[in-house]
Amino acid sequence: MVNEKVLTVSLEEFGLSKYEAQAYVALISRGAVSAGELAYHSEIPRTKIYPTLLKLESKKLVIISKSKPIMCTAIAPEDAFDGIIHEQINKVNAMNTLISNLKKASEESRKTRGSEERRYFHMSANNVVTQLQTMIEGSKSSIKIMADQWGFGLLAECKDQLLSVLRRNLDVKVLVTPIQIGSEAFRSIPDGVEIRASEICQNCFIFDETELLMVNNDNGKGAIFSSTEILGTNQERVFSNIWKNAMKTKALADMSKVEAQEICKIIKTVNETGLHHILSASIISKKPELEMFKMLEKNGISLKSKSLDDVIEIMDAVMQITCSGHVNFEANTKNITVESKLNSGHSLPWVSILDGCLQNQGYKTRTVYQNNSNKGEKVHIKISKN
Repeated sequence: MVNEKVLTVSLEEFGLSKYEAQAYVALISRGAVSAGELAYHSEIPRTKIYPTLLKLESKKLVIISKSKPIMCTAIAPEDAFDGIIHEQINKVNAMNTLISNLKKASEESRKTRGSEERRYFHMSANNVVTQLQTMIEGSKSSIKIMADQWGFGLLAECKDQLLSVLRRNLDVKVLVTPIQIGSEAFRSIPDGVEIRASEICQNCFIFDETELLMVNNDNGKGAIFSSTEILGTNQERVFSNIWKNAMKTKALADMSKVEAQEICKIIKTVNETGLHHILSASIISKKPELEMFKMLEKNGISLKSKSLDDVIEIMDAVMQITCSGHVNFEANTKNITVESKLNSGHSLPWVSILDGCLQNQGYKTRTVYQNNSNKGEKVHIKISKN
């Protein structure tokens, strides 16, 4: 369901007041209602509802009946805002044409001197957020960001601008440090921005592959590098290399910070030491799956107190992040299916941990592994109580 608060904030960008935006969204959501009902649903004081309706009527956004009680109906969005949208599009096109002509004149002037002049501009910490918001709003094709805790906090203050570019279908990708997953700043980033986690040590904002904003996390000062094809290309390449191996975070979006950080820690621990532990356990232990379970405990990750549903939820998130897969539990058949879109054993460390959890909770398990080179791999775990 569409979030009415998001719609209200977005309408304010079209020049509507807060009350006008609230009233219009409420009418669109509920159809024809009385003025009193509208005041209730839109949370507008009764003393303000009639002046608000009259203003909306003058803007040709609502129709007010002459009957009593007064009934009001919203004009369909495609009719109400069509003229405004075309006016804004014409303004943007005119501005883009002006900027293109100015750039062309500047480049021709430089060519006559036999060189190309590139500049960067320093800015104080107090002006960085405003500049960042302006550069996001002015992007035309893509935004790629590498941000530590400081930079991610700045980005969190640009929610409205991010919403604006997402409505234009811009590609927005953000790399953050794992500690930021589940944080307040993380939750403030709008849906549609793709976020991955890696160990980031710089704040670099890349716009349309040519303009860069660099921010110093020690003092908050920034520097803008404009039309720098060489620097932009290099930073774009750095971003792409980190992005390919970074951890996906979509599966963690609705979790608390504690839950999200626990899953991040599980993935990091297994990635760093899991393979070595599996090889060692297969040689010296009769139950290697329990050894993986114990390895997590040695690294401060305890799954003993988790219910079966909790464990499956955790492993499902892990599979989504690491293998683009899922974990499904069929209560009727007592069958757990672990699916991975990657083959060649990518799911096996996680199957081993899940198997160890089940055995620790008193279940007897039997696993069947299936590998399909085209579709990935699938593991069935049949469980029963000892």
